[in-house]
Amino acid sequence: MTYDKPLPDTSDGSAPFWEGCAQHELRIQECSACGHRRWPIGPVCTACLSPEHTWVTLPGTGEVWSWIVYHQSFNKAWEPDLPYNVALIKVDGAHTMISNLVDVEPDAVHVGQRVEVVFEDATDEISIPKFRPVS
Repeated sequence: MTYDKPLPDTSDGSAPFWEGCAQHELRIQECSACGHRRWPIGPVCTACLSPEHTWVTLPGTGEVWSWIVYHQSFNKAWEPDLPYNVALIKVDGAHTMISNLVDVEPDAVHVGQRVEVVFEDATDEISIPKFRPVS
């Protein structure tokens, strides 16, 4: 099967995140000076401005904060997936992340719904994190 959607650019400093995803781990930057976890990634801590950080693995669970269901595609690559959702997930141990919810009907999504990360293996090197309801 060929993956026909755009792939992420890993040359922007996000390579450790995508390497984690390829191993089916959800990783985030953690400031070495103050412990603040930041997403999206950045060159300095958004709390104390320290450039020092490590990458930590998150448990991969969270809850739905908000979502929208797309009934019209703005890119032909996603037309076969219509209708699909884009969700704002409050990831446990971190901040919010924008992703898709899978294995759930659009009208069954709700705020506060507990979810867990799953990975779509797009290529041998890239896996896309998505979330599904916790059963």
